[in-house]
Amino acid sequence: MRVSSASSTPPALAAAAWAVVLLAALRSDVTLAATVSSDDNAGLSPTMPPTPPLAAPVPAAIPPAAVLSRRLLRPPGADVAGGGGGGGGRGAGVRTHRVDDGCAGTEDIAIYQGRATALPSGVPAYTVDVMNRCAGGDDECAIAGIHVRCGWFSSVSLVDPRVFRRLGHDDCLLNDGRPLLAGETVSFEYSNSFPYRLSVAVATCVAPAAP
Repeated sequence: MRVSSASSTPPALAAAAWAVVLLAALRSDVTLAATVSSDDNAGLSPTMPPTPPLAAPVPAAIPPAAVLSRRLLRPPGADVAGGGGGGGGRGAGVRTHRVDDGCAGTEDIAIYQGRATALPSGVPAYTVDVMNRCAGGDDECAIAGIHVRCGWFSSVSLVDPRVFRRLGHDDCLLNDGRPLLAGETVSFEYSNSFPYRLSVAVATCVAPAAP
């Protein structure tokens, strides 16, 4: 008796058919996923690195302006300013001078003050130099009648009145009114608890032979 194999054929065909369907479905899913991914990325621009900030421009270095120094013609040690209620506030205790030729009166007279040795009692002392700084010769630079602003000038120690004396408030006479020639200096010392502020008030250009 022969057994026919026709009964086993339909299940095998059915299995093969299902396999084909599954493969087709899997391929369809893969194709659809690729299409969706392509559509999602279609409108996006590629990612770009951020642009680094521009460096601020560095200004060019400007060379410093040259500084011109000014030198004042004054002797060393002339560092005492007027002060202490001495009056005569219309001038400094130390003044500079000009270097032009020809007599200019008050502008040619320079007054310098400095500290001197104190008295044994401890009262401070000061030295005063009054100089004629006219740059011309004696024929044109004699200056007389020199009056100095001096407040209520007084001194514990004696000051020669022929050199410097007070005529009234804020008015002292230098060198007894006699001429001071070019380059000449009249000096004296006084002592008080404070330095007086001294400045030239009047000085007249005269002939050298004038009294």
